[in-house]
Amino acid sequence: MKLIPIAVASTVFALSLSALAEDMPGMKMDGMEGMQMKQETKQAPVATADGTIKAIDTTKHTVTISHGAVPTVQWPPMTMAFSIKEDQLTGLTAGDRVLFSFRVEGGRATIVSIKK
Repeated sequence: MKLIPIAVASTVFALSLSALAEDMPGMKMDGMEGMQMKQETKQAPVATADGTIKAIDTTKHTVTISHGAVPTVQWPPMTMAFSIKEDQLTGLTAGDRVLFSFRVEGGRATIVSIKK
C-alpha cells in the first residue's frame, strides 16, 4: 500500500521536471546576441542540361530555355524560365545554344552556371 503514494509522488515529480525543462524563464541570454545556432541545411542537387535560349528578361532576372530531358530532377523536355544573376547573362542572346547547370529549391529553378 505504501508503494502507491510513492509511485504517484515520483510521477508528479518527474512531470514537473519535464515542465521546467521546457520553460526556462530564469536562463540568462545576455551577451549571446551574436551567437549563431549551427543549422544543417541540405542543398538541392545541381542538375545539368543543354538547350536553346528562347528569351531573356533582364527586369525579372530570368532566362527562358528550351531544354531536353533532365534525369537528375526527373523532368521531361520542356521550355521554361530559370532565375539567373545579371552577371551570368553577359554575352548571351536569344537563339544561343547553351550548356547550363541549375538547382531547384522551393519550386524555383536557379541557374548555377551557363555557357555557350
